Amino acid sequence: MSELKHIDHLIDPNGSHLTVEEIRHENGDIYWLASELMRFLGYDDDMKSFSGAIRRATKTLDALNVDIFSHISKTKLGTEKGVPDDYMLTRFGAYLVTMNADPSKPQVAKAQAYFITMTRQFEMWLEQPDDFARVAIREEIKGENTSLSRIAKSAGVEDYAKFQNAGYLGMYNMINVQLATRRGIDKAKLIDHMGKVEMAANLFRITMTEERIKSQNIRGQENLEYAHHTVGRGVRDMVQAQTGKTPENLPVERRLPDIHTQLKIGQKKMKKIDTPESGQRS
Repeated sequence: MSELKHIDHLIDPNGSHLTVEEIRHENGDIYWLASELMRFLGYDDDMKSFSGAIRRATKTLDALNVDIFSHISKTKLGTEKGVPDDYMLTRFGAYLVTMNADPSKPQVAKAQAYFITMTRQFEMWLEQPDDFARVAIREEIKGENTSLSRIAKSAGVEDYAKFQNAGYLGMYNMINVQLATRRGIDKAKLIDHMGKVEMAANLFRITMTEERIKSQNIRGQENLEYAHHTVGRGVRDMVQAQTGKTPENLPVERRLPDIHTQLKIGQKKMKKIDTPESGQRS
């Protein structure tokens, strides 16, 4: 019998019969199964939907330069034929997955509140789920920027700074230096101070610009700048329609390196409380 079936009768639709600590396992190490956490958080059997939270958690670990597999590792849910892979999660892994889950689900909100209360004991002050999304999206932006740079240069971009600023002009009505000055931030740190919505909008700008270059076979510096500006303008309109604000007027958030530091502290302290030799249990 699979572990998932084992807890089915213990969790009602509101996830109120168990606590986060009561669905953990102890086998030398303390761990959680993603399938059980998924049901606990109200995702039912929708591992495809829940995999988004797992993916964002792995992005966070990558951003922290922490070994992903030491916190989120594949395992088998059971031995029956056709049983899918599951994931074993450390406390830190379960924490990251939960904080990257859908907060509109009451079970998720309840579990996030539990983890926030727990991490206060570690002097970690990460109380906004959006902070975790920002860490994950920032990693995606890094990867997509690298890809866009490669595609743009192969298509004929010679002045990449001008090409980049064409996108900023379209999206912000100003180049990156002007935006940085407006916000009182170093130009190189602009993205690190963006909120979740603004980061996601920039990620969309980057990926859609690359797609336009490839799908329309755009070539040459001026044409590529125009394409980037056009996509940026479309994203600007989208942000304004959805938020009521232009991108340059979106709020400035605390810098991501500070969040990274707090997460690294939390990772070490969570590992310490769950090691057998500590003799402690949370």
